[in-house]
Amino acid sequence: MIIDCHCHAGPGDGLSGPWDSDATLARYLRRASQAGIARTALLPAFHSDYAVANREVARMVAASPQRFYGYAFVHARRDRGRIGAMVRTAVEQYGFIGIKVHRHDARISGEVCDAARRYRLPVLYDPAGETSVAELLATQYPDVNFILPHLGSFADDWAAQLALIDHLVRHPNIYADTSGVRRYDLLEQAVRRAGPHKLLFGSDGPWLHPGLELEKVRLLGLPAADEALITGHNFLRLAGIG
Repeated sequence: MIIDCHCHAGPGDGLSGPWDSDATLARYLRRASQAGIARTALLPAFHSDYAVANREVARMVAASPQRFYGYAFVHARRDRGRIGAMVRTAVEQYGFIGIKVHRHDARISGEVCDAARRYRLPVLYDPAGETSVAELLATQYPDVNFILPHLGSFADDWAAQLALIDHLVRHPNIYADTSGVRRYDLLEQAVRRAGPHKLLFGSDGPWLHPGLELEKVRLLGLPAADEALITGHNFLRLAGIG
Protein backbone atom coordinates (compact mmCIF):
# COMPACT_ATOMS: atom_id res chain seq x y z
CA MET A 1 0.00 0.00 0.00
CA ILE A 2 1.45 3.34 -1.09
CA ILE A 3 0.88 6.21 1.35
CA ASP A 4 1.50 9.87 0.65
CA CYS A 5 2.62 11.30 4.00
CA HIS A 6 2.29 14.99 3.07
CA CYS A 7 -0.68 16.62 1.38
CA HIS A 8 -2.44 19.87 2.25
CA ALA A 9 -6.22 20.18 2.25
CA GLY A 10 -9.01 22.44 3.33
CA PRO A 11 -9.48 26.18 3.64
CA GLY A 12 -6.81 28.85 3.71
CA ASP A 13 -7.70 32.46 4.39
CA GLY A 14 -4.57 34.43 3.58
CA LEU A 15 -4.86 34.62 -0.22
CA SER A 16 -1.21 35.47 -0.74
CA GLY A 17 -0.62 32.30 -2.76
CA PRO A 18 -1.77 28.69 -3.10
CA TRP A 19 -0.20 27.82 0.23
CA ASP A 20 -2.69 29.92 2.24
CA SER A 21 -5.68 29.63 -0.09
CA ASP A 22 -8.22 26.82 -0.34
CA ALA A 23 -6.50 23.49 -1.02
CA THR A 24 -9.00 21.35 -2.93
CA LEU A 25 -8.35 17.68 -3.59
CA ALA A 26 -10.27 16.73 -6.74
CA ARG A 27 -7.30 16.87 -9.12
CA TYR A 28 -4.95 15.49 -6.49
CA LEU A 29 -7.16 12.46 -5.92
CA ARG A 30 -7.41 11.70 -9.65
CA ARG A 31 -3.64 11.92 -10.01
CA ALA A 32 -2.99 9.91 -6.85
CA SER A 33 -5.36 7.17 -8.01
CA GLN A 34 -3.64 6.97 -11.38
CA ALA A 35 -0.26 6.66 -9.59
CA GLY A 36 -1.49 3.85 -7.34
CA ILE A 37 -1.43 5.90 -4.12
CA ALA A 38 -3.90 4.26 -1.76
CA ARG A 39 -3.91 6.55 1.27
CA THR A 40 -2.90 10.11 2.10
CA ALA A 41 -2.02 12.06 5.25
CA LEU A 42 -3.78 15.43 5.16
CA LEU A 43 -2.69 18.64 6.85
CA PRO A 44 -4.21 22.12 6.56
CA ALA A 45 -3.03 24.92 4.33
CA PHE A 46 -1.67 27.97 6.14
CA HIS A 47 -4.50 29.57 8.09
CA SER A 48 -5.05 32.36 10.60
CA ASP A 49 -6.69 29.91 13.03
CA TYR A 50 -5.43 26.36 12.94
CA ALA A 51 -8.14 25.15 15.31
CA VAL A 52 -10.62 26.01 12.54
CA ALA A 53 -8.43 24.53 9.81
CA ASN A 54 -7.84 21.31 11.75
CA ARG A 55 -11.58 20.91 12.24
CA GLU A 56 -12.14 21.14 8.49
CA VAL A 57 -9.47 18.52 7.80
CA ALA A 58 -11.07 16.33 10.47
CA ARG A 59 -14.32 16.42 8.51
CA MET A 60 -12.52 15.20 5.40
CA VAL A 61 -10.84 12.39 7.32
CA ALA A 62 -14.11 11.37 8.98
CA ALA A 63 -15.86 11.29 5.60
CA SER A 64 -13.21 8.94 4.11
CA PRO A 65 -11.44 7.18 7.01
CA GLN A 66 -10.15 4.42 4.75
CA ARG A 67 -8.53 7.00 2.46
CA PHE A 68 -7.15 9.71 4.74
CA TYR A 69 -5.09 10.25 7.88
CA GLY A 70 -4.90 13.63 9.60
CA TYR A 71 -2.21 15.89 11.03
CA ALA A 72 -2.92 18.75 13.45
CA PHE A 73 -1.33 22.00 12.28
CA VAL A 74 -0.28 24.32 15.13
CA HIS A 75 1.39 27.73 15.21
CA ALA A 76 4.18 27.53 17.77
CA ARG A 77 3.93 31.20 18.74
CA ARG A 78 0.34 32.24 18.07
CA ASP A 79 -1.09 29.08 19.68
CA ARG A 80 1.20 29.27 22.67
CA GLY A 81 -0.58 28.09 25.79
CA ARG A 82 -3.21 26.09 23.92
CA ILE A 83 -1.10 23.70 21.86
CA GLY A 84 -1.61 20.84 24.28
CA ALA A 85 -5.37 21.34 24.17
CA MET A 86 -5.37 21.53 20.36
CA VAL A 87 -3.39 18.33 20.08
CA ARG A 88 -5.61 16.59 22.64
CA THR A 89 -8.67 17.51 20.57
CA ALA A 90 -6.94 16.33 17.40
CA VAL A 91 -6.06 12.96 18.93
CA GLU A 92 -9.08 12.22 21.08
CA GLN A 93 -11.83 13.68 18.90
CA TYR A 94 -10.41 13.59 15.39
CA GLY A 95 -8.16 10.52 15.54
CA PHE A 96 -5.21 12.43 14.05
CA ILE A 97 -1.83 10.72 13.94
CA GLY A 98 0.71 13.59 13.93
CA ILE A 99 1.52 17.27 14.42
CA LYS A 100 2.54 19.72 11.68
CA VAL A 101 4.59 22.87 12.35
CA HIS A 102 6.17 25.27 9.85
CA ARG A 103 9.05 27.71 10.28
CA HIS A 104 7.16 30.17 8.06
CA ASP A 105 4.84 30.62 11.05
CA ALA A 106 7.38 30.36 13.86
CA ARG A 107 10.21 28.16 15.01
CA ILE A 108 9.19 24.91 16.68
CA SER A 109 8.87 25.13 20.46
CA GLY A 110 9.24 22.94 23.50
CA GLU A 111 5.48 23.17 23.98
CA VAL A 112 4.96 21.48 20.61
CA CYS A 113 7.51 18.78 21.39
CA ASP A 114 6.04 18.18 24.84
CA ALA A 115 2.60 17.64 23.28
CA ALA A 116 4.10 15.20 20.76
CA ARG A 117 5.79 13.32 23.59
CA ARG A 118 2.61 13.23 25.67
CA TYR A 119 0.53 11.74 22.85
CA ARG A 120 3.36 9.76 21.21
CA LEU A 121 2.97 11.52 17.87
CA PRO A 122 5.50 12.22 15.12
CA VAL A 123 6.10 15.86 14.28
CA LEU A 124 6.26 16.98 10.65
CA TYR A 125 8.34 20.16 11.01
CA ASP A 126 9.36 22.20 8.00
CA PRO A 127 12.46 24.15 9.12
CA ALA A 128 12.60 26.12 5.87
CA GLY A 129 16.32 25.44 5.56
CA GLU A 130 17.24 25.83 9.25
CA THR A 131 18.24 22.19 9.45
CA SER A 132 20.64 22.72 12.37
CA VAL A 133 17.55 22.52 14.59
CA ALA A 134 17.63 18.76 14.01
CA GLU A 135 20.56 18.52 16.42
CA LEU A 136 18.55 20.15 19.22
CA LEU A 137 15.40 18.16 18.50
CA ALA A 138 17.27 14.88 18.39
CA THR A 139 19.17 15.39 21.62
CA GLN A 140 16.52 17.15 23.73
CA TYR A 141 13.59 15.00 22.60
CA PRO A 142 15.11 11.61 21.76
CA ASP A 143 11.76 9.89 22.35
CA VAL A 144 9.94 12.01 19.75
CA ASN A 145 10.21 11.31 16.02
CA PHE A 146 10.66 14.31 13.73
CA ILE A 147 10.06 14.31 9.98
CA LEU A 148 11.66 17.24 8.14
CA PRO A 149 9.97 17.54 4.74
CA HIS A 150 11.64 18.37 1.44
CA LEU A 151 14.90 16.98 2.83
CA GLY A 152 14.94 20.08 5.00
CA SER A 153 14.36 22.87 2.48
CA PHE A 154 11.63 23.36 -0.10
CA ALA A 155 13.61 26.43 -1.17
CA ASP A 156 16.19 24.15 -2.83
CA ASP A 157 18.94 25.09 -0.40
CA TRP A 158 21.66 22.60 -1.31
CA ALA A 159 23.74 23.28 1.82
CA ALA A 160 20.75 22.79 4.14
CA GLN A 161 19.69 19.56 2.45
CA LEU A 162 23.22 18.20 2.50
CA ALA A 163 23.51 19.04 6.19
CA LEU A 164 20.25 17.28 6.95
CA ILE A 165 21.58 14.05 5.51
CA ASP A 166 24.24 14.07 8.23
CA HIS A 167 21.49 14.39 10.86
CA LEU A 168 19.58 11.51 9.27
CA VAL A 169 22.67 9.36 9.56
CA ARG A 170 23.50 10.29 13.15
CA HIS A 171 20.14 10.60 14.87
CA PRO A 172 17.66 7.71 15.07
CA ASN A 173 14.64 10.00 15.58
CA ILE A 174 15.28 12.36 12.65
CA TYR A 175 13.57 11.53 9.34
CA ALA A 176 12.87 13.33 6.08
CA ASP A 177 10.24 13.18 3.38
CA THR A 178 10.90 13.23 -0.34
CA SER A 179 8.43 15.92 -1.40
CA GLY A 180 9.69 18.68 -3.65
CA VAL A 181 13.32 17.55 -3.67
CA ARG A 182 14.76 18.94 -6.91
CA ARG A 183 18.40 17.90 -6.49
CA TYR A 184 17.97 14.20 -7.16
CA ASP A 185 21.57 13.32 -6.32
CA LEU A 186 20.89 14.40 -2.73
CA LEU A 187 17.89 12.09 -2.55
CA GLU A 188 20.07 9.22 -3.73
CA GLN A 189 22.74 10.19 -1.22
CA ALA A 190 20.23 10.29 1.62
CA VAL A 191 19.10 6.73 0.87
CA ARG A 192 22.64 5.46 0.45
CA ARG A 193 24.01 7.03 3.63
CA ALA A 194 21.04 7.03 6.01
CA GLY A 195 19.12 4.06 4.64
CA PRO A 196 15.59 3.66 3.26
CA HIS A 197 14.20 3.42 6.78
CA LYS A 198 14.84 7.16 7.27
CA LEU A 199 12.80 8.52 4.33
CA LEU A 200 9.06 8.82 3.71
CA PHE A 201 7.32 9.41 0.41
CA GLY A 202 5.44 12.70 0.37
CA SER A 203 4.06 14.78 -2.48
CA ASP A 204 3.27 18.20 -0.94
CA GLY A 205 0.00 17.92 -2.81
CA PRO A 206 -2.28 19.21 -4.04
CA TRP A 207 0.22 21.68 -5.48
CA LEU A 208 2.82 19.15 -6.63
CA HIS A 209 1.86 16.17 -8.78
CA PRO A 210 1.81 13.03 -6.59
CA GLY A 211 2.65 10.76 -9.53
CA LEU A 212 5.73 12.80 -10.39
CA GLU A 213 6.88 12.86 -6.77
CA LEU A 214 6.37 9.09 -6.46
CA GLU A 215 8.35 8.46 -9.65
CA LYS A 216 11.42 9.99 -7.96
CA VAL A 217 11.27 7.22 -5.38
CA ARG A 218 10.79 4.53 -8.01
CA LEU A 219 13.76 5.83 -9.99
CA LEU A 220 16.01 5.09 -7.03
CA GLY A 221 15.87 1.47 -8.20
CA LEU A 222 15.69 0.04 -4.71
CA PRO A 223 14.82 -3.55 -3.82
CA ALA A 224 11.06 -3.94 -3.39
CA ALA A 225 11.28 -4.22 0.39
CA ASP A 226 13.34 -1.03 0.67
CA GLU A 227 11.03 0.90 -1.65
CA ALA A 228 8.06 -0.28 0.43
CA LEU A 229 9.65 1.25 3.52
CA ILE A 230 9.72 4.67 1.87
CA THR A 231 6.30 4.43 0.25
CA GLY A 232 4.35 3.34 3.30
CA HIS A 233 5.89 1.19 5.99
CA ASN A 234 7.97 3.97 7.58
CA PHE A 235 4.89 6.18 7.85
CA LEU A 236 2.84 3.44 9.47
CA ARG A 237 5.60 2.71 11.95
CA LEU A 238 6.07 6.34 12.98
CA ALA A 239 2.32 6.87 13.23
CA GLY A 240 1.99 3.77 15.40
CA ILE A 241 -0.43 2.12 13.00
CA GLY A 242 -0.52 -1.63 12.54
